[in-house]
Amino acid sequence: MGRRALIFLVFAAVWAGALAQTHYLSHVHVGGHAGVTLSSMSFYPSVKQEMIQGLTAGVSFRYAEERHVGLQAELNIEQSGWKEDYEGLPFKYERQLTYLRLPVMTHIFFGSRVVKFFFNLGPEVSYMLGEKISSNFDYAHASTNPQFPASRRYEQLDLPVSNRFDYGITGGAGVEFVIRRRHCVALEGRYYFGLGNIFPSTKKDYFSASRATSILITLAYKFRLK
Repeated sequence: MGRRALIFLVFAAVWAGALAQTHYLSHVHVGGHAGVTLSSMSFYPSVKQEMIQGLTAGVSFRYAEERHVGLQAELNIEQSGWKEDYEGLPFKYERQLTYLRLPVMTHIFFGSRVVKFFFNLGPEVSYMLGEKISSNFDYAHASTNPQFPASRRYEQLDLPVSNRFDYGITGGAGVEFVIRRRHCVALEGRYYFGLGNIFPSTKKDYFSASRATSILITLAYKFRLK
């Protein structure tokens, strides 16, 4: 499926959720959440790597109807990036990217008044606030290091980020427990697939793809306003 078709389907899902929310009793929740991330980059040509662990936290607003469909928007701070896999060699390189992210998702839920299961799916836009590199060698001159493996790519190690804006698709599932009438806690697992490139991607550039991917596990508290 092409990138444009995927984006169209996600926006259609969000729009369908908005249209479904008419003539029913509305529920409005606000809350906060925090958790951990496991991230990597989708490079082409490929780069051997491991997932890097980070943190995420944010606030949320959810508008839902009696008929199991709603909309959920969030504003999150998220640490992502990647960790190079040197397959046992004594080299270490990690690049952590910190983003401000805004997902807007269709929220589908079902279950009892006490326990609810849910799915979230929608587009996400973000802006990189900063980055941090941790390494035990001179990565800026890796090509001149006689001990650096000749088969390894090194272009990404010192390549500056050219595009701080990102956009992509996010989706996940979870369970929510209602505590009394207005309080609830939720546990969610979510996946993010970036569609933007952090490095230049024209025909003359080395990487034609440098997209972020993340797995997020979060614990949330929500308060029902009405």
